[in-house]
Amino acid sequence: MKKILITGGAGFIGSHVVRLFVTKYPHYEIFNLDKLTYAGNLENLKDIEASPNYHFIQADIVDGDTILNLFKKHQFDGVIHLAAESHVDRSIENPLEFIYTNVVGTVNLLNAAKVIWKDNLTDKKFYHISTDEVYGSLSDSGSFTEETPYDPHSPYSAAKASSDHFVRAYHDTYKLPTVISNCSNNYGPNQFPEKLIPLFIHNIKNNIPLPVYGKGINVRDWLYVEDHALAIDLIFHKAEIGKTYNIGGNNEWKNIDLIKQLIQIMDRKLGRPEGASLSLITYVTDRAGHDLRYAIDASKLKNELGWEPTVIFTEGFEKTVDWYLNNNEWLQSIVSGTYKNYIPKKV
Repeated sequence: MKKILITGGAGFIGSHVVRLFVTKYPHYEIFNLDKLTYAGNLENLKDIEASPNYHFIQADIVDGDTILNLFKKHQFDGVIHLAAESHVDRSIENPLEFIYTNVVGTVNLLNAAKVIWKDNLTDKKFYHISTDEVYGSLSDSGSFTEETPYDPHSPYSAAKASSDHFVRAYHDTYKLPTVISNCSNNYGPNQFPEKLIPLFIHNIKNNIPLPVYGKGINVRDWLYVEDHALAIDLIFHKAEIGKTYNIGGNNEWKNIDLIKQLIQIMDRKLGRPEGASLSLITYVTDRAGHDLRYAIDASKLKNELGWEPTVIFTEGFEKTVDWYLNNNEWLQSIVSGTYKNYIPKKV
């Protein structure tokens, strides 16, 4: 029975990965390690928390001694590292928090794996999940490939870029069996409502202004979160050690066009006249260092491992809106803060 540590498993992407691994691999023991910061919500995993192969550990990856002791106690065979501070606006306000979690926390995990696995690297893997934001910004053409030079523009992307470099350094210096993936923007159920899509769903429903940075012309590549989880599963099990893969949806939208599409769907589902919520759009001062465009070339992942997105955006967008409208209690628990009182099963 393999023992897999998934960090950040109570977060948005992490909870989908934990659910997939717990249900798909009953012969694995899945350990979900999460600090339970504001974005960690164990209600995301209520449906699988009683599974015999699931264990929750509340801990902070910045605490190196705790991380090393957990590796000693549980003898993990693999790590899927998703734990990170990820909101750009928060990184601008408090960059040190991002350095501690995203850089120091990653190095603590690498150190623990190095110490515990040093005598036997067979069937071990340290999989680090990163972001396309490390590559910087694109103009109107081209896409990020795995060979694109790093050019981060925010404290968040700089911290993630640094963590990527440390993962590669530990592979090259200590022969640690690592792989990395860099993914585009995710959307779907259970996303914390500071992010664009769930925030705007909440605001449209409640007739609250929709703050749009600058002119709304920034372009992002969107991927349904369950497709990302499937890619993570494939890379963890099939990727060659030392490799990097880009994961993207091949699905670019200008922010303002995506927002207008969301308004159209929301007005229809709420029984409002089409376009009634357009008046909620409020243009605000652009974010400092705001990258113009991200686009991912995921052809390496498709050609080498056979992955490609399965959920087209129109379908995924409808499913996402329906989920938030049908799970208003979940959303309200986030807005009110009551989700922090949820008591989970712990290891």
